[in-house]
Amino acid sequence: MEFKVGDKVIYPNHGVGVIEKIQSRVLSGEERTFYTLRILSTDSTVMIPVANTGTVGLRKVLSKKDIDDIFGVLKTDKISIYGDWKGRFQENSDRMRSGEIGQVADVLKGLTYLAQTKSLSYRERKMLDRARFLLVSEIAEASRTPMEKVEVQVDEALAVSLKPKIDH
Repeated sequence: MEFKVGDKVIYPNHGVGVIEKIQSRVLSGEERTFYTLRILSTDSTVMIPVANTGTVGLRKVLSKKDIDDIFGVLKTDKISIYGDWKGRFQENSDRMRSGEIGQVADVLKGLTYLAQTKSLSYRERKMLDRARFLLVSEIAEASRTPMEKVEVQVDEALAVSLKPKIDH
């Protein structure tokens, strides 16, 4: 996938960034082209080899249709839960690194459900917070909606899917 300077992109597990430069450098005798990406949430800069964009999962920000699909995922009553903590944490870590926002939404939904039924470990609590931040910040950026409003929308969507589970 090709990007140009000024494009807003998603860098998995880091969030929304802006392509600030495209530059070539010679490394080990080979010329390589890099995207210089500024992560908006931390104001940090990352250089990503153009040849590795697919490997690292760099992608465009969600479209309006994608946003609707994500809210659909959040509202469904299907919740992915794994038995033991170690397996669940590993699976969720893999999903977070995938760069697929649908996977991040699944992690958010599963950990939100678990948090309502038992206390989460410190690491799972951090992952829940990270999944929430990544989802909310991307939807806010893509829809040009304030993060506070998107947080309310996400909470309302989660309430739809979690209500039947909690009432029983």
